[in-house]
Amino acid sequence: MTEPTKKPRFSLPHPIVLIYALVILMVVLTWVVPAGEFQRVKTEVGGNARLVTVPGSFHHVPPQPAGPEALLLAPIRGFQDGMLIIVFLFIIGGAFQVISETGAIDMAIRRMTVAFSRRPRLQRFIIPALMLVFSLGGSIFGMCEETIPFVLIFIPLAISLGYDSIVGVAIPFLGAAAGFAAAFFNPFTVGVAQGLANLPLYSGLKYRLLAWALGTALTIAFVMAYAAKIRRDPSSSPVHALDRERAATAAAVPDLANWNWRHRAVLSVFGLGIVALVLGILVKHWYIEEIAALFLALGLASGVIGGQGPSRIAKNFVAGARDFVGVAFVIACGRAVLIVAQDARILDTLLFHAAGFISLFPRVISAQMMFLTQSVINFFVHSGTAQAALTMPIMAPLSDLVGITRQTSVFAFQLCEFVNPILPTSAVTMGVLAVARIPYEKWARWFLPLLLILMALSLLLLIPPVLMNWGPF
Repeated sequence: MTEPTKKPRFSLPHPIVLIYALVILMVVLTWVVPAGEFQRVKTEVGGNARLVTVPGSFHHVPPQPAGPEALLLAPIRGFQDGMLIIVFLFIIGGAFQVISETGAIDMAIRRMTVAFSRRPRLQRFIIPALMLVFSLGGSIFGMCEETIPFVLIFIPLAISLGYDSIVGVAIPFLGAAAGFAAAFFNPFTVGVAQGLANLPLYSGLKYRLLAWALGTALTIAFVMAYAAKIRRDPSSSPVHALDRERAATAAAVPDLANWNWRHRAVLSVFGLGIVALVLGILVKHWYIEEIAALFLALGLASGVIGGQGPSRIAKNFVAGARDFVGVAFVIACGRAVLIVAQDARILDTLLFHAAGFISLFPRVISAQMMFLTQSVINFFVHSGTAQAALTMPIMAPLSDLVGITRQTSVFAFQLCEFVNPILPTSAVTMGVLAVARIPYEKWARWFLPLLLILMALSLLLLIPPVLMNWGPF
């Protein structure tokens, strides 16, 4: 007697389908939401001249609803708007494929696994120590896109230690994300927002340090609990089948007897590249172009040192870049959502009415509503600096009206970054998942409990600043 066929569990559609549905929804909204805009002035923000919203200047403008052609034109313009991050991902994917083909990374991970197997007590410190380092990177210099290359390293390391690819993603990505959101320095969120709110730069440090410690600790504890569960029962991983397939198609476990000068040289060049990456970000203020150029150089140098000829380097590079074609379309559609809203002049209208809605609540609830409003806006505007330029000139005076401090409104703004790792419109999130080859729906289902925990933490953290009238210092 045959067993009854189990009905498949509900699963989210492909990310491109999901995000394109949002483009359609936004086109519909342009026919429903009245058009309006704030005046903007050019202001120095974070070392760059940006158009900053002028508070009290909102006015309605003639409606400009999107036509059906926007459904086709907006994604194409999304490619233009997101070209820099798309090119960055192509270069990262291509460079790491070249480096991977040398066998140096696999050999290094194998050596690390053997070393930890001899000292099992040290393994329990790997996840908290590494996540703490990435959290500091996110908090101090706004580490975000820079985590994408590290995912390619930590996934095989996590799997070799008995975990899964989700743990490999969580170590760099969620570590940096926790630090970025609960930052005590982060020039792209705290620094810019405080400047726009006329607060002393990096004031309120003590309470932000407490928030950073709690946010980072909760994130690390969640990942460690999950990692321990996977070690006990690997089949409980939502990506168990994917990791088995990954292992089946991977190269054979490297023989440490084959460790040679080429492996050592490639790893030395790679290590120097990481040092250059950190120094470039901290000292030279590198951004995507410079980081992409660095990894292009690392890929080419590693290919030459590893004994690959020019044609083989090119073939491996193209093969690695090809893996990011899908995420390029996701990024383009994500940008298309914002493009439609901006062209129809409805984003400012939504912000204006959200500010009015916030003013209806008691002080504590108003601060929490600011956080929730910023979280929704974060769905459309992912750049911390751009979101600060859009919202803080409105939220800072609004905080004066509702009886909370401007420091609190800045804090509510920065905490909204906790939602980034689940946003399908985030180029970094989708880039990380593309590198990891983890379907968005599996990641979203896994991350949702942690998201709810971090959002609850954010709402609680906003209560003391209101009660103690948290000032500039």
